[in-house]
Amino acid sequence: MRGGSTMESQTQILTVLVLYLSFLVGFGVYQGRKAKSGKDFAIAGRRLPGWVAALSERATGESAWALLGLPGLAYAAGLSAIWVAVGCVAGIVTAWAVFAGRLRKEAETYDARTFVDYIAKRHSEAEKWIRLLGSVTIVFFFFFYVGAQFIGGGKTLNVLFGVDPKVGMLITAMIILPYTVLGGLQSVAYTDTVQAIVMILTLTIAPIVGIIYIANHPGLFASSVTEALKLAGPKYSTILGGLAGTSALIFIIAEFSWFFGYLGGMPQLSIRFMAIKDEENAKLARNVGIGWTILAYIGALMIGWIGIAIFGPQGLADRENVMPSVMLKLFPPAIAAVFITGAIAAMLSTADSLLILSATELSENILKPFLGETDERRSLRISRLSTVALALLALVTAYLVPTKLIYTIVGYTWAGIGDTFSVIVILTLFWKRFHGRAVPPTIITGLLFTVFWISSGLDEKVSARLMTFIVTAVVAVIATYLLKPKERPTS
Repeated sequence: MRGGSTMESQTQILTVLVLYLSFLVGFGVYQGRKAKSGKDFAIAGRRLPGWVAALSERATGESAWALLGLPGLAYAAGLSAIWVAVGCVAGIVTAWAVFAGRLRKEAETYDARTFVDYIAKRHSEAEKWIRLLGSVTIVFFFFFYVGAQFIGGGKTLNVLFGVDPKVGMLITAMIILPYTVLGGLQSVAYTDTVQAIVMILTLTIAPIVGIIYIANHPGLFASSVTEALKLAGPKYSTILGGLAGTSALIFIIAEFSWFFGYLGGMPQLSIRFMAIKDEENAKLARNVGIGWTILAYIGALMIGWIGIAIFGPQGLADRENVMPSVMLKLFPPAIAAVFITGAIAAMLSTADSLLILSATELSENILKPFLGETDERRSLRISRLSTVALALLALVTAYLVPTKLIYTIVGYTWAGIGDTFSVIVILTLFWKRFHGRAVPPTIITGLLFTVFWISSGLDEKVSARLMTFIVTAVVAVIATYLLKPKERPTS
């Protein structure tokens, strides 16, 4: 390992991690002091600069996936990992190009504070049911999602420093809670921006250094990415991973189907679109979001393939260690530590965003209707208390509930939440006939169908991400025609 012993690199990583996270918490607390109302907490007062909204949305959307998951997939699957990247990039680009500006405008028109608040106000004839069903669904799924991030943080600290995973989970929670509770989205958006900058630096610098490194070190598995994929065999060097016919088609559809969840249906991403300050900033945000995504995905794939060139296809026991392993080969430990720390911090940027989303949906749409009229200061206090309560419950759940069950529930989220709400958002924005009474049956169908499809094992044959989108869309259209709207005309 370049730059010294494992012990030395571990010490340097720990030092960088402590400094980086201290800065992050301090910066988050500083930004959080600007939150003076429930609106600031839930949607950053709808005053986010375009570049902040874009980088925050990207850090939340990618988390550890771009730095650990996708390079790991590229290392394990070779060239065929491109299909997941194509599906995700196409979805993200479509979200920024088609949905971001419209959702920002709609949030302003309806003075929406949360994702469900917007859908409920837009479809006022079924407002009560939409608030209840939408918020309960999102809070339930994202509650487990937060627990999964705590588990991930504990696991990472265990692998890097030998910290007991349960202690690691507690440390993870203690890092994000101060600034998240203080400032809500106001804090989280700015800390996420720092993460997104570190992530893009990692994903652009490392591939360039990696290509030079493998070309100048003759003793490695291969001296170029092309050679590495060829030497690893047809599973790695072909775009379909050696598959043909029906199995190749099923593979492409399953991998590309990530596309559908990005079409306005992931609340933690859409709330960023809704929080952008004005139209000019929305255009800037679109350009930053799309540019960041294309660079990041190319970089993530390249890191995985450079890993094959350095270690060989069987050289690493855990494929998700490819990014840290490559960093420690390419850079002195202190620089590698910054990039590896970025991966840990990226996990936190997802945890804090999911926590804020759950807490604001809970406080704005479930608690406040019961508590009656509240002023802005009380509204802020309720949001903060909801955040603390949810974080503590998620932490206890992560300790007590089997990890497998938590990850199973998280597995339903992309299809059950992402695809279901994507259908609702698409029809709300682009089909005048679609009305509020069709929304509750659409939500219920999306959830029940996802659980049925995945638990029956059919997901192995045809992706739930595709099937939920299709089935939910069909139900939404049928419900629109069968159920008559109460208050407004159908044209």
